[in-house]
Amino acid sequence: MLSNELEAKRLQLLHQLVPQARRIAVLVSPANVTNAEMTLRDVEAAARTIGLQLQVLKANTAREIEEGFAWSEREKPDAIFVGAAAFLNIHRVQLVQLAAFHHLPATYGQREAAEAGGLMSYGPSIFEAYRQWGSYAGRVLKGAKPTELPVVQSTKFELVINNMTARMFGLTVPSSLLAIADEVIE
Repeated sequence: MLSNELEAKRLQLLHQLVPQARRIAVLVSPANVTNAEMTLRDVEAAARTIGLQLQVLKANTAREIEEGFAWSEREKPDAIFVGAAAFLNIHRVQLVQLAAFHHLPATYGQREAAEAGGLMSYGPSIFEAYRQWGSYAGRVLKGAKPTELPVVQSTKFELVINNMTARMFGLTVPSSLLAIADEVIE
């Protein structure tokens, strides 16, 4: 799905939407070590380029997510970057609510978070991935050998901006972002 490969771009998009943010909390799920390490590596490289300071938060349980936000209340980051991980996507409603409660603009890897009230998301289209998976399943059911099928990666990526949430944070979405957004939630 190329979720991790998009992390640097997602940080850049967050910076465009919240240009005054200098300290960014990065939330990862360390249960998936490879995913967490790749996220941190890519986000740290992008942060150096942009001139942002990162604070790493780690959570593997709903309680650890709450503790991470309590920590962020003391440390006062300007925004939060939620890593693209299945565990964090499952807890998107909790994350969106905590980000709103702590007044932290946040970016997510899946559109469902923006649909649930999160500020913005950028990541592969899950609907396109389902279509590709269905196509593969159909080919296998018609007799194709899975080992002979080509590897296919996501080709459609979606930027979703929740303008209602942006207004709640006192943000004006730049026209440059509105122009490239796949969806703007009003």
